[in-house]
Amino acid sequence: MPTTVLISGLVLGGTYALIAMGLTLQYGISRIMNLAYGETIILFAFGAFLLFSVVGINPLLGLIFILPVAFALGYGIYGIMMQPLVRRSVKTGNLEVDSILATFGLLFVIQGVMLVFFGSNYTSYNYMNVGVNVLGTTIAANRLLAFALAVLIGGALYLALAHTRWGTRVRAVAVAPNSAPLVGIDVNKTARFAFALGTMLAASGGVMISMYQTFTASMGVVFTMKALVVVIMGGLGNLMGALVAGLLLGLVETFVATYIDPGLTLAATYLIFLSVLLWRPSGLFGKAAR
Repeated sequence: MPTTVLISGLVLGGTYALIAMGLTLQYGISRIMNLAYGETIILFAFGAFLLFSVVGINPLLGLIFILPVAFALGYGIYGIMMQPLVRRSVKTGNLEVDSILATFGLLFVIQGVMLVFFGSNYTSYNYMNVGVNVLGTTIAANRLLAFALAVLIGGALYLALAHTRWGTRVRAVAVAPNSAPLVGIDVNKTARFAFALGTMLAASGGVMISMYQTFTASMGVVFTMKALVVVIMGGLGNLMGALVAGLLLGLVETFVATYIDPGLTLAATYLIFLSVLLWRPSGLFGKAAR
């Protein structure tokens, strides 16, 4: 039983880490608090469902179509909705508050469209739902695949940010957005790209979730809150922190659901969240204030 809980927790935590990385990019680099992030995840979960059930394209191949669409969507949303707020914030300094209000409205727009097209019923599809023996424990193959993809995508992003010139520019904007232009970095272009990349990670998470979990058009807020908890626990703008915090959250939720009561998983999530805030307000990997 402990092995089952451990593996199931890591699988769930890997998905949490992947979706939190996208929100980390959007908030840590673009300074946009995107309350419609969870709706984006669910939107592309429905996209994977349609590709599989209508066109017959499995989720792995579906990523080839979904990820470019997600990137373009994020790039467009930033240009149309966020860029005017960024320009105005130069004088007002209210970008975070304005972005919360704007994306709060966007949340209901996306959710309303999904409710019209897909209704309010739970949706799922059967893909690789067969048992695989791992260390003497039977785990669904679709969950293992989702975990492997989360590790692959998240690891590739982390390496790109840590070892490329583009990653250096992104990290410079995250750390010192006011000083980055002094070394020739286009802050607005970098922020827009990071926002679009965050949307692409949200879409990846949506595809992963759709493979092994039922979902509805109105449950996006759950994933927004989970991603926000992971981001704050790990440290704003810190991808490694998001990875560790996501895995920790998945393990805790699985442990509580298995050994205590499934109804207490949400309470356990926020208990850990509050504990981290009280013990280390900057997050597990954030820089402590002096």
